[in-house]
Amino acid sequence: MRRAREGSEISLAFLDVICCGFGAIILLLMITKENLPTILEPSLEDVVAELAKRQEAINEILGETEILERAEVETEADLEIEIQKLARLQEELLELTSEFEDYRELTVEQQVTLADLREARQQLSEEQVRLLGDSYERKDNTVGGIPVDSEYIIFVIDTSPSMQSIWPSVVRKFEEVLNIYPVVKGIQVLNDNGQHMFTRSPGTWLRDTPNRRKTIKTLMRSWKAQSNSSPVEGVTAAIETYYDPKKQISIYVFGDDFMGRSVESVVDYIDSINVADKQGNRRVRIHAIGFPRYIHNGRPDPNFYMLSSLMRELTVRNNGTFVGLPRL
Repeated sequence: MRRAREGSEISLAFLDVICCGFGAIILLLMITKENLPTILEPSLEDVVAELAKRQEAINEILGETEILERAEVETEADLEIEIQKLARLQEELLELTSEFEDYRELTVEQQVTLADLREARQQLSEEQVRLLGDSYERKDNTVGGIPVDSEYIIFVIDTSPSMQSIWPSVVRKFEEVLNIYPVVKGIQVLNDNGQHMFTRSPGTWLRDTPNRRKTIKTLMRSWKAQSNSSPVEGVTAAIETYYDPKKQISIYVFGDDFMGRSVESVVDYIDSINVADKQGNRRVRIHAIGFPRYIHNGRPDPNFYMLSSLMRELTVRNNGTFVGLPRL
């Protein structure tokens, strides 16, 4: 009986060992199956998330770069616009300052007195002509005998690059012509394209005061308006805008060439808008000063001859004088 029990105990212990071994193997398999994916899967998700995050950062940087480039272009354009606005504001400020000085210089009473003096001066001048006859001469030799009997004067000045190259001479002649008129009732200054020096004044006459003349001369020294180097537009704009049968008006054209094709068509058109009276006199005189533009070996540009032909015909038909400068 004891032997049989011992054999049974040994068999039971062996089975226990075998079962524990299988259990350990199963446990190891279960641990390996559960933990390995648990380690790999979070790593893959982290990599994908990191890639997505970095892609988003790259897209954000590209967007910011595009915004900065667009802002740079807009800033340059805005800067150019602001510079143009500043130039216009400076011109308006100078114009307003000039107007303020005009009002300060001339009270209402002074304006009435000045008008009376102008009338008296005009009557005295006519009386001198009647009494002195042929011995009476005006002091107008500065511009070669151009008549200075007009009450309103308009300057049409070529502002093209070729004229800008001789601009000091142009300014000097401009001041000489202006100075032979001690006092007039109105002044205007246009360029050959018909653009006004005082941009707020088209259609109105500038009052002639010492301060206004000083302002005009100051602006003239640095005036660089857009130009097509042809006086036709400026002359026609001056006549069409300021023609008045009740006013004595003179136009002074300053230029160095004429780029148009037909002198005759221009002359005919000016005849149609600057109408003559019964005596054949036109209310708007046209005077011109031609500046020689040399290119090779001291020979004038052919377009200067075109300007001379045009201005000679215009001035003759419109009771004016053409002065062609032989040299600067």
